[in-house]
Amino acid sequence: MNSKEVMDTFDKYVVNTGARFPVVYDHAEGAKVWDKDGKEYIEMCAGYGANSLGYADPDWLDAVISQLKKFQHTSNLYYHEIGGIVAEKLVKKSGMKKVFFANSGGEANEAAYKIARKYGNTIADVHKNAILYMQTSFHGRTISETASTGSYPGMDAKFGPLTPGFFPVKINDIEDLKKQVAEHNPCAIIMELVQGEGGVIAMDQEFVDEAVRLCKDNDILFIDDEVQAGIGRTGTFFTYEQYGFKPDIVSFAKGIGGGLPIGGVLTNEKTCDVLSAGEHGSTFGMNPAACAGANVVLDKMDDAFLKDVREKADYLRGELLKIDEVKSLSGLGMMIGVDFKTRDYAQVVQELCENGVLAITTHGRLRLLPPLTITKDEIDQALKIFHKVLDK
Repeated sequence: MNSKEVMDTFDKYVVNTGARFPVVYDHAEGAKVWDKDGKEYIEMCAGYGANSLGYADPDWLDAVISQLKKFQHTSNLYYHEIGGIVAEKLVKKSGMKKVFFANSGGEANEAAYKIARKYGNTIADVHKNAILYMQTSFHGRTISETASTGSYPGMDAKFGPLTPGFFPVKINDIEDLKKQVAEHNPCAIIMELVQGEGGVIAMDQEFVDEAVRLCKDNDILFIDDEVQAGIGRTGTFFTYEQYGFKPDIVSFAKGIGGGLPIGGVLTNEKTCDVLSAGEHGSTFGMNPAACAGANVVLDKMDDAFLKDVREKADYLRGELLKIDEVKSLSGLGMMIGVDFKTRDYAQVVQELCENGVLAITTHGRLRLLPPLTITKDEIDQALKIFHKVLDK
């Protein structure tokens, strides 16, 4: 099929939940994508951050293909070697205790909520089950996650009744945080240390410190949603390392699979044994092929790799700030929000696409999530197009 035929087929048969650009992927390598017409693009959004190693990484490909030749799937009633290897590496890299595997960030946060509520419902018969979330947050698209997502208001009218027991906190507002804790006596607080959909906003250190203190003093679980910010995206393996604490539960997904669907929750000593057999599960969780890809991602993310991510992030951020139209930047590491002085964000993204850069927007900002393996030459190529589009 040519590009028009592909797009027509999508439009006719695929439910329209995504505002797609007129780009039909044909093949890709590194941070570069070629469409069906042979046009080249620099990919600066990496499949919402999932393609952490870019496209067609040879080690990742070899590992996934090798596993597929052995067996592609088994249920969680049986053991397999690669799953245990990935679990051990995740636990040792994070300093957590155990991991539950799912297929996505949405599934990961659902598991986190179930752990938190069971934990809260068994504290001296108190039955703590409220969960606090940050305004402008995004935690997924299930009914419970919609209830705890502040970046898309008005969803209750469309999909309600949503799961009860979720209450918002004003972002980076310590007094409101204290107020909501006192009023609702929650079992957990969930937070993205760098919000993605909410505008690439990093939490203030003082706000996080106070949340950690409140959790410790009141037996509240701190759930750190690192679905987008984790797995090297901000320059450390997990972002909580930069904030100087360790959560009770960490949800992760996206970059861990290098492009295959895998996610999960890491638990600490407090939470690792809350769930028992039959209380939660996932048919495709811990899929062997996805684990094979994740194993390569984990092996590559050593200190040298993460140092390189930080250096490239600093370079890209510095060069973006040299563009006159760029007002300011937000986020951490390779999770970058770009504010413009005058330009319309949707129009800029469209013009970038037309000129060979794929980027996305998020609630009043341009959002950049390039592959962590993007080269300096590829960054420079993208920057030239940024200048072409913005220097008008």
